[in-house]
Amino acid sequence: MIEKTQAPGFWPNFYEPLRGLGAKIADWIAPASEASSASDAYSIAIELPGVSEDDIHLTVERGMVNVRGEKQSYREDSDDTWYFSERQFGAFLRSFRLPADADETNVEASLKDGVLTIRVARRAATAQGGKRVKINAGA
Repeated sequence: MIEKTQAPGFWPNFYEPLRGLGAKIADWIAPASEASSASDAYSIAIELPGVSEDDIHLTVERGMVNVRGEKQSYREDSDDTWYFSERQFGAFLRSFRLPADADETNVEASLKDGVLTIRVARRAATAQGGKRVKINAGA
């Protein structure tokens, strides 16, 4: 009779180092970002050095700002006695949940010096106390 006590202990331990690998790779590829808030708008800045405007896809829908694209860089250099070549490729996706008072219809974006800046306006504050509703008796 063959006992199966070793297999369950072996396989989870074997795969344990690989479990977080996908998340670590995503963190490495994901561009650094920062978000801030002002009285009139929310601002998100994302570092995208070397990424062209055409390689960035920005959407705002259902309370989310989504920025996706692809980093691509290639460097080649040589001399009489040496040759150097380096390539870096990787897709990225960053998503940011907007607060309830963000105006999804009033969004601006600019790309300057490798930094994508997204500005989402805030909606005007509604009057405190809401609107009084008349109650009709005996409808």
